[in-house]
Amino acid sequence: MIKRVEREWAGRTLSIETEKVAKQADGAVLVQYGETVVLVTAVADRKPREGLDFFPLLVSYIEMTYAAGQIPGGFFKREGRPTNREILSSRLIDRSIRPLFPKGFLNETQVIATVLSADRQNDPPFLGMIGASAALQTSDIPFMGPIAGIKVGRVGGDFVANPTTDDLKRSDLDLIVAGNREGVMMVEGSGRIVDEGVFLDAIFYGYEALKPILDIQDELREICGRDKRTYVPLEDDGPLCEEIKSLAKPLLQDAFQISHKIERRDRINEIFKETMERFGGSEEEFKSEVKRAFEDTEREVVRKPIFKDKKRIDGREFADIRPISCEVGLLPRTHGSALFSRGETQVLAITTFGTSEDEQRVESLADGKTYKTFMLHYNFSPFCVGEVSFLRGPSRREIGHGALAERALLPVLPSTEEFPYTIRVVSEVLESNGSSSMATVCSGCLSLMDAGVPIKTSVAGIAMGLMMEDGQIAILTDIAGEEDHHGDMDFKVAGTSEGITALQMDVKIPGLTRDIMERALHQAREGRLYILDVMSKTLDKSRKDLSKHAPRIVTIQINPDRIKDVIGPLGKNVRSIVDKTGVKINIEDSGIVKIASPSAEAIEEAIALVKGATQEAEVGEIYTGKVKKIVDFGAFAEILPRVEGLIHISQLAEERVRKVSDVLKVGDEIKVKVLEIDSNGKIRLSHRAVLAEERK
Repeated sequence: MIKRVEREWAGRTLSIETEKVAKQADGAVLVQYGETVVLVTAVADRKPREGLDFFPLLVSYIEMTYAAGQIPGGFFKREGRPTNREILSSRLIDRSIRPLFPKGFLNETQVIATVLSADRQNDPPFLGMIGASAALQTSDIPFMGPIAGIKVGRVGGDFVANPTTDDLKRSDLDLIVAGNREGVMMVEGSGRIVDEGVFLDAIFYGYEALKPILDIQDELREICGRDKRTYVPLEDDGPLCEEIKSLAKPLLQDAFQISHKIERRDRINEIFKETMERFGGSEEEFKSEVKRAFEDTEREVVRKPIFKDKKRIDGREFADIRPISCEVGLLPRTHGSALFSRGETQVLAITTFGTSEDEQRVESLADGKTYKTFMLHYNFSPFCVGEVSFLRGPSRREIGHGALAERALLPVLPSTEEFPYTIRVVSEVLESNGSSSMATVCSGCLSLMDAGVPIKTSVAGIAMGLMMEDGQIAILTDIAGEEDHHGDMDFKVAGTSEGITALQMDVKIPGLTRDIMERALHQAREGRLYILDVMSKTLDKSRKDLSKHAPRIVTIQINPDRIKDVIGPLGKNVRSIVDKTGVKINIEDSGIVKIASPSAEAIEEAIALVKGATQEAEVGEIYTGKVKKIVDFGAFAEILPRVEGLIHISQLAEERVRKVSDVLKVGDEIKVKVLEIDSNGKIRLSHRAVLAEERK
């Protein structure tokens, strides 16, 4: 029997329905908001995966084009590999629910959110978060939910819950918040340089607004929830754990005094091998217990000095930032480049300019077809962490980090009217030990400035961490890899000296309070200002001139009615200009012509050819015309490309002309003056007027 709950929420009805479709899944719900409908299913294997030390969760968010009444493009006419938007949405759902699966549940689990209907006003991803929680709540899969997700915007200074697509066009922030009854679980968002206080208020405005959706999920579980399946919780083997700690702890304490990451990792691996040889035995289950005990010991070694001595493993205070160095203009042939190093994290960013031909076409259910003029791509090669692996396409993590850095830099870029280039920034992570995404923001900003992009102001990013234990709280600035791995929060904040442009937060504990987030944002601001100051000593503003290798783009305006004259039949004329000058030409329907080339001479030549093709006759001006046609009452002469006028027989000479062919033939050139251009564009010419002027 179909079970359904619903609630009026931000002016629209949200409904969650189960036991109607996909009944062989462990949990399945239909979530509807407005006319947007998302099917979310959850399935977990009946047996745990042996030998795993992590929870095997796979989350997929899928946008079907039929949801918006469209047929996919391309040859195959069906959906292909996941788009960036689908990957980013999958990550949002994953990050929201992953911390709430109990330790010890190691059954492979899959959550699939499929968009079945999209009204292009209510964005589906946050409905996928709600659906994932509801599907897990009603299933027999162990899950410590519920959670709910919500979008938050700000229009005219007022917060808006679940803003529509039209609202977001006028909003100065775009935020997704996920939370449970304990607090905020996940935050992802961007803003147009928005104050920390406003962002904090927006997060907790969203948190309060999502609570009713927790209530209706509890209602649904009471109606149709199933008993949760049993699993074996992770429990320490007391005596064995103590033996392992007594062996490994002093060795690990010494290992963490090694400052170089690779040497430290190698030493920790040696200690682990020694521990496994001594306690591991032959059974896989026993080896897993030893591995878990070793991991717990390592966690204790990293965390205990923070609470006991108020010092981090590398000796830093909580708010200290590792040494930073910046360099710009490294690569001679690129349009802009910058190297940013912070501790053992190092990122090289390269900026490339293109024309409108290089814009990226993006199709989504939310926005339809749009074009991107700014792209940031993040590459995390295995050598940056001293590892060996196959080089494949970008991972979900790489796409997520690139999108975060792109959002951070986008608010400070000039408009396309001010700077008519397509811009691509590529981040090459050369070393990684803590927040290469925020290093990408810093190097990307410097690279843009080195390339001469007139950005509004500099942007920097910082990664914050959190550790909580026995009522004690430690907020850490510029976290290193081990602090991220063994910590309770990863909070990335990017922005200018005036405010935030992007942030991302994930937690491994059940929710954060407002007080903790406020302290973290304040500490992040202090760190960001310090990094901005270091960056300014390398480059404090954008270069005035572009690289000599970068294309120059000149924009001219022509009469839209004359576009066809520039293009010519089947594009013949514009191809001729391109072939002759080597430039790139883009012509917009409004009559704006963009001409691009590294050569100023080529641009000038192309401009002359375009203007020549679109030049219009002016009354009183004298032109050399070429006779195209002779008629009884006069001759038609072309005075400009594809611009003809009539020389009446009475205007051919000062004396009377009996017959036009007596004085002219087709192909003759003759000087004429424009006497009149009538309302229909017809041009009256005179050779007689030219003779009169010459006589003067």
